[in-house]
Amino acid sequence: MPRYSRRLLRGIGLVCALALGATACGGSDDSDSGTKAVSEADVQAALKKGGTLTVWAWEPTLKQVAADFEKAHPGVEVNLVNAGTGNDQYKALQNAISAKKGVPDVAQVEYYAMGQYALTEQLTDLKGFGADKLSDRFSPGPWNGVKAGGEGIYGLPMDSGPMALFYNKKVFDKHKIAVPTTWDEYVDAARKLHKADPKAYITNDAGDAGFTTSLLWQAGSRPYTVDGTKVKVDFSDAGAQKFTGTWQKLLDEKLLAPVTSWSDDWYKGLGDGTIATLATGAWMPANLVSGVKEAAGDWRVAPLPQWEAGGKASAENGGSALTLPELGKNEALAYAFVEYANAGAGVDTRVKNGAFPATTKQLNSTEFQETKFPYFGGQQANEIFAESAANVADDWSYLPYQVYANSIFNDTVGKAYVSDTTLAEGLKSWQDASIKYGSEQGFTVEK
Repeated sequence: MPRYSRRLLRGIGLVCALALGATACGGSDDSDSGTKAVSEADVQAALKKGGTLTVWAWEPTLKQVAADFEKAHPGVEVNLVNAGTGNDQYKALQNAISAKKGVPDVAQVEYYAMGQYALTEQLTDLKGFGADKLSDRFSPGPWNGVKAGGEGIYGLPMDSGPMALFYNKKVFDKHKIAVPTTWDEYVDAARKLHKADPKAYITNDAGDAGFTTSLLWQAGSRPYTVDGTKVKVDFSDAGAQKFTGTWQKLLDEKLLAPVTSWSDDWYKGLGDGTIATLATGAWMPANLVSGVKEAAGDWRVAPLPQWEAGGKASAENGGSALTLPELGKNEALAYAFVEYANAGAGVDTRVKNGAFPATTKQLNSTEFQETKFPYFGGQQANEIFAESAANVADDWSYLPYQVYANSIFNDTVGKAYVSDTTLAEGLKSWQDASIKYGSEQGFTVEK
């Protein structure tokens, strides 16, 4: 990775401090900028020697993976630590990097946050371990995510979130609503449902950065262009106009439940049928099973509605990778664990325990695709998820300060949900604020 100015590296550190509440991101500006070369023989020697690995991750299926890895390599001890989910872990990680103390050997990092860690040279480029040769094992969206808009490989994909439409079949059947195949049909279904039952809504949306960027991705919008420290932010392309034109109708006609996802009201709405669909990632089934037990058998899965009839475009919503922080120790041993968990025997273990894979072997397997989901009335939903994963365009980029950008979403786009501000105006405000911030942090921002 090329070396960048101290001002820029400090600037991205400030992104972390402001977005995550950390005191600093820590210094990578004095680190070795070259890609390490670690052979397979080095990895095998590390496994033979053994040692202790500290892994920071919140993904629950890794518990069994760690136990299996220890059994296969008796000299290795895996210390699996849940340092928090998402931003909570990032805050802890940045504090450890800043102090240069207590940095884990392996850390779970979501794709949208990968860029800022990669650019500040806080993650090891795994090309030196030969990770670039694993590209054909993963579906396009997650593999693009670990490249973080650059040429390096900054982690191995652990899971993915190809999108689908989860819908309450019982509600749809009651009101004789056809499952929408386009977003225009989705708007029509929203109108029909709410007219039939004023307490029911097609979905909830109180404003969410991840959901918005996923729908922009599917619509063909590419608002972020990233080339090292050169970035461009533009929410005015044709894809963005498709999204705002359609979603604005749902807002104007008050067809969206003003309920925040993951709240008690959200779970209640999913259970009693007043929230009739979710357009979200393939990781959702386990959450429905555990959180909306009363609606078992009512829900089904369908392909994501299209912006143009006959299309097959999809997008990712969520997903993360396992990475090797630069200041971590035991890199060869750490890489062995990451490859085992995300590209080796550990993948089947995680899938059996409910994880949604990023690997094409599992996605395309007959066993995986023919799995019947009792919650969905015996539907083989993985067929839909696997097709969605294959139809994710791999040219999407996030900003290298996306964590910060997402943190100001409610102050910009979010106004469209609570005032007369339109979505298009909200996106323009988000664009301007993101450009201003990037310029202040030393990025070259094209307008």
